[in-house]
Amino acid sequence: MSAEALRPPLAVALAEAVATLPRGAGWAYEPKFDGHRMVVFRTAERVVLQARSGRIITAAFPDLADAARELAPGTVLDGEVVVWTQGRTDFAAVQRRAAATPARAPLLARRLPASYAAFDLLAQAGRDLRAEPYERRRARLVEVLGPLGPPLQAVPMTTSVETALTWYETLPASGIEGLVAKRLNGPYRSGHRAWRKVRHTDTREAVVIGHTGGPNRPAALVLVLPGDDVPVVSSPLPAALRAEAGRALAPLAAEGGGTAVAAGLGEVAYRAVAPGLLAEVEWATTRHAGATVLRLREAGGEAGG
Repeated sequence: MSAEALRPPLAVALAEAVATLPRGAGWAYEPKFDGHRMVVFRTAERVVLQARSGRIITAAFPDLADAARELAPGTVLDGEVVVWTQGRTDFAAVQRRAAATPARAPLLARRLPASYAAFDLLAQAGRDLRAEPYERRRARLVEVLGPLGPPLQAVPMTTSVETALTWYETLPASGIEGLVAKRLNGPYRSGHRAWRKVRHTDTREAVVIGHTGGPNRPAALVLVLPGDDVPVVSSPLPAALRAEAGRALAPLAAEGGGTAVAAGLGEVAYRAVAPGLLAEVEWATTRHAGATVLRLREAGGEAGG
């Protein structure tokens, strides 16, 4: 396939959530980082950074754009951008970085430096590698990133299920949310759920960026979920959480708003709030089928509710 096809917006490969880790010959395992999906395009003239949604976020991550200029022209990477805080990944910090204006992005890059955990090489020297088996793409990825070092690094990978299970039990303390299993002979299938993902827990922490309903008793929260940058609307809040959310959001009220996807309703309008509130949510069976808010906490603070 021609490398000309590898231009933004590029649909990324996806993972299907499963309850148990696939086993047997031919599987490889990687830790799943708690960050934002990002595709890195290094052309002959520039670097372009693309979010999972297809949105171009180059200006929000000047540190990673600078680092990616060390890549050879014609290189395309897929991976996760993360920010480390006190030894663990910090999704709220990644969201702050992703939402930064071009004027504020350099300051945040100094305060909250980003790292890029690459897990696939989609093109090299202008050649589209997506049809190549994962095992071959992985070997080339290590060769490409090995001489560079941080902040561009290849994620760890193992073909040992015992090692993968050890990661699964020990890495959550670092903010790693689970494992991704990939067939060694599998191609990179843009837009398809060919990989398998096992989460360590069914609950995740999301950033609250807005709400629907009145400000004193919001009907639902608008969230940015880990690994994605497309706002979604939570399931309706129970009465107790509506009152708590109203109190927590009062000092964060901001001008403006937007639209977000609500399960069963499609696009709905919401009022924006400033960063500062996190929500522990429980996934439904699919990513956008609805996120149930379990409790709230201030960014950097203790859980409430």
